Amino acid sequence: MTQQTVLTGITTTGSPHLGNYVGAIKPAILASRDPGTDSYFFLADYHALIKSHDPEAVRQSTLEIAATWLALGLDPGRVTFYRQSDVPEITELAWILTCHTAKGLMNRAHAYKAAVQENLDAGEDADFGITMGLFSYPVLMAADILMFKAHKVPVGRDQVQHLEMARDIAQRFNHHFGELMVVPEAVVEEHVAVLPGQDGRKMSKSYDNTIPLWLPQKQLRKAIMKIVTNSLEPGEPKDPADSALFTIYAAFASEEQRAEMRQAYADGIAWGQAKQQAFELIDGELAEARERYQALMATPAEVEGVLETGRDKARAFATPYMADIRHAVGIRPLA
Repeated sequence: MTQQTVLTGITTTGSPHLGNYVGAIKPAILASRDPGTDSYFFLADYHALIKSHDPEAVRQSTLEIAATWLALGLDPGRVTFYRQSDVPEITELAWILTCHTAKGLMNRAHAYKAAVQENLDAGEDADFGITMGLFSYPVLMAADILMFKAHKVPVGRDQVQHLEMARDIAQRFNHHFGELMVVPEAVVEEHVAVLPGQDGRKMSKSYDNTIPLWLPQKQLRKAIMKIVTNSLEPGEPKDPADSALFTIYAAFASEEQRAEMRQAYADGIAWGQAKQQAFELIDGELAEARERYQALMATPAEVEGVLETGRDKARAFATPYMADIRHAVGIRPLA
């Protein structure tokens, strides 16, 4: 069986919540243990600069996200785990790709078009407040992917267009300079668990309804107790299909536990009792990882050391490959 290279980018903005853990982090870490997969995980700190101009926030988020993945079991001995900004070949490749990417392709990017429409709706100039970082984002994303010859890139539906652009950019480059680049495929996870937040809507920072992943035990319990339920009394049957609390519980439960909780709903379990059971289940899964996370946050030098090792592994591949790309485009020694 041919070894497949899978590349996952992790945006270093904000703090992770339970929805991120269930929907993205946990399945990605499990997938990274497949012996037929060569996995690359990177902290997309250059991408973070598009949204955040606060240096401390960028640094803090990078530390929190790195510590989160390590605490939850990402094995840096098995995967290549690195910080985007530690691999200068990526930004060098981004410039070379920029020189071969049609502006018209970038004009069609959803994020750019949405920002333009927002400006027009507000009566502003179409490009008001839009940086070249936002406009060129898909080229940097293409460089992230093409730099490591990724065959597969797990993405959400909102990123599929950017993967298509990366394919287009790779094919154009190969047409001009030979088959140097692997044309990547998007892997859209159709069955990704989407957790509801405390108010029943999708758990999202934009709704301010998230349950942060690393809350201390007492605060985690308090947050789960705030999940909105209906007014059905203890003893009255409850519908799991119409319960944000059940959906959150189910994301952490085994099949057997889910069946037992469905029966408890049918038997009229009290909401307070159901919330307590959800808290105990979630806390039981996260307690050890929370301790590891707190230890890593207290020793940033340890996290930095892991990322430096990852940098060296990443550059061992990127440096010779970049030399081939330079040669192909004509950046060569004169003698």
